[in-house]
Amino acid sequence: MSNGTDALPDDTRARWADLVDAVNRARVEYYQADAPTISDIEYDDLYRELQALEQQWPQLVSGESPTQTVGGQRAEMFDAVEHLQRMYSLDNAFSDDELRAWLDRVEKGLGQVPELLCELKIDGLAVDAVYVDGRLRTLATRGDGRVGEDVTYNAVFIASVPQLLVSASGAAVPRLLEVRGEVFLPVADFERINVEQLDAGLPAFANPRNAAAGGLRQRVDRRETELAAARSTAKQGGRSDAKIARMEAELGRALSRLNALQLTVHGIGAVDGVAITRQSEGYQVLADLGLPVSARAKVHSTAEGALEFIAYYGEHRHDVEHEIDGVVIKVDRLDLQDQLGQTSRAPRWAIAFKYPPEVVRTRLLDVQVNVGRTGRVTPFAVMQPVRVAGSTVSMATLHNAFEVERKGVLIGDMVFLRKAGDVIPEVLGPVADARDGSERPFVMPTHCPDCGTGLRPEKEGDKDIRCPNTRACPAQLRERLFHVASRGALDIEGLGFKAAVALLDCGLVRDEGDVFLLADSDLLACPFFTREPGKDESGPQLSENAKGMLANLDAARRQPLWRVLVALSIRHVGPTAAQGLARRFATIDAVSAATVDELAATDGVGPIIAEAVVDWFSVDWHRDIVEKWRRGGVRMADDVVEVGPQPLAAITVVITGSLDGFTRDSAAAAVTDLGGKVASSVSKKTQLVVAGENAGSKLDKALSLGVPVVGLDGFTALLATGLDAALTHTLEG
Repeated sequence: MSNGTDALPDDTRARWADLVDAVNRARVEYYQADAPTISDIEYDDLYRELQALEQQWPQLVSGESPTQTVGGQRAEMFDAVEHLQRMYSLDNAFSDDELRAWLDRVEKGLGQVPELLCELKIDGLAVDAVYVDGRLRTLATRGDGRVGEDVTYNAVFIASVPQLLVSASGAAVPRLLEVRGEVFLPVADFERINVEQLDAGLPAFANPRNAAAGGLRQRVDRRETELAAARSTAKQGGRSDAKIARMEAELGRALSRLNALQLTVHGIGAVDGVAITRQSEGYQVLADLGLPVSARAKVHSTAEGALEFIAYYGEHRHDVEHEIDGVVIKVDRLDLQDQLGQTSRAPRWAIAFKYPPEVVRTRLLDVQVNVGRTGRVTPFAVMQPVRVAGSTVSMATLHNAFEVERKGVLIGDMVFLRKAGDVIPEVLGPVADARDGSERPFVMPTHCPDCGTGLRPEKEGDKDIRCPNTRACPAQLRERLFHVASRGALDIEGLGFKAAVALLDCGLVRDEGDVFLLADSDLLACPFFTREPGKDESGPQLSENAKGMLANLDAARRQPLWRVLVALSIRHVGPTAAQGLARRFATIDAVSAATVDELAATDGVGPIIAEAVVDWFSVDWHRDIVEKWRRGGVRMADDVVEVGPQPLAAITVVITGSLDGFTRDSAAAAVTDLGGKVASSVSKKTQLVVAGENAGSKLDKALSLGVPVVGLDGFTALLATGLDAALTHTLEG
């Protein structure tokens, strides 16, 4: 590190100036325009480089540097609101080591190990709400931390922002209460609003935070005034109906976004009339007053507890109803917070642990098409490789040609890419401001790239186009072979994509029916499955991978009927429908002979899937595949077992969180074995929710709907005795 007296190199000063400009420009785009042109990870990298440069050369630091200021400024279109107490940003940690280093500094500063309050870092817009004698006086954005934007008018449209505080316990309402929180869009509403944006010819939002900020920072009052004036003028013949319709549509979209917003409170500023000693205690007070606080915040007494909280939500971040980009760790005791104090931009008693980003920016190099196992032709994006959500991504789905056009992406665009958990990466939309004119539109092919057959929609009005050469198209056959071996179907390890290609290239199979007729001698004729002979061997020998594949093919012959049905690539038939069919009909011959009505009456099937099953078995070469598998020894019927007592028949259960002694699958199986149904989401029709440790948003939904909730004891009673016994263990909300 420089001691501050060394001569500052010219290139270092120039780099510092470039970084300051880049960070400030990104802040304006993010906080004021709600339209960033760089991703969060790119911003974090720039900011950290700036920090490192200023640590090495302290003489660069000034009061105007982004490292010394809170991001964001008040836009002139809004009235100013001065916060009663300053709002700060948070310093970030990106690894366990960085978090432990912060904890070491905290412990050293306090001379003790403090209790830590852990809460989710919501991807939303920071706001400040002030209540005087229990009535909302102002709602403002954070702005620069001292002065924010007055968005009080819009608060009336947000159901979770109380206009009047009332204590549920009967305690006195504080004379003055300033709270800080996050306005956000639930994931489901974010997806809906992005569809509305694209349908209206507008760009999609890169992330829920931008959508939430754009929703809250709207002058709805001005739109309403302008619309009223336009309607008045129209009566006098001075305004077109089309323009009024456009203004009405714009106002409707604005109100739709506002109505979808939610607030979670996570901090307290100025207060008069209530004594609070701990942040966690403050949350209880706020909840009693009707303010929305997170039910997921937890106090831990050790660093290991905080790290476990971080790790859990790193794995379960998509079980939450809103997007999170990390976890905030705070010293819980307020007197210890005061002792630690703050820097010019961030408190020393809190830090944000950031998860790997799920929205990044990269270059769209090309758009190509893939032909799937059912003939559907799907465009996909070929991109400059980029790391997102913990893995490197170079391809992403674009669904169909209409979706490419609707999103407005061009080949050569810089695009925002999103990958949520295990979901297939998806291009959200272009960074239009980054275009240089070299971009070009994608043109959907008219013929199959693998077999040359003319492409067409299956029926009039379909957005998807398909290759009708179902039996002979190499791409479709390759994908079907690969599907047969997938984990959701017959789970044949060794029969991967490369092995499927080799079987086709060597002419060992004409269709998937031939897979179970393969012998050692067949594979020996294909170099992919052989190895060089050893000293005492003559001629090629089967490789270990080939031997393993044959052994796994033998095991696949004994798989249950539902897996066979999935492996046949019948349109729409996944594990749920296949299990329902196998339970009801028990044999593949009974399934193939059933009528549409009989199939549709099966639990989990319905008329669309039923018609697809009948259509599939009506094709000669499809039936030939079944017969080849039968000759190859594949089981075509399940053993009929005596059904035991079904005490949970007609009872729907939702299971959330972790239960001691059960995996998620074994807990579900325990319910279904007794005749019950396990649903994936909570509704008013749900009879019971079983909530284990770290239960997610399903628990919140159950409590809001009044659905009974039990823990492990209640679940054990449910399995042993039934629903009535379980309800004696109901948990309080």
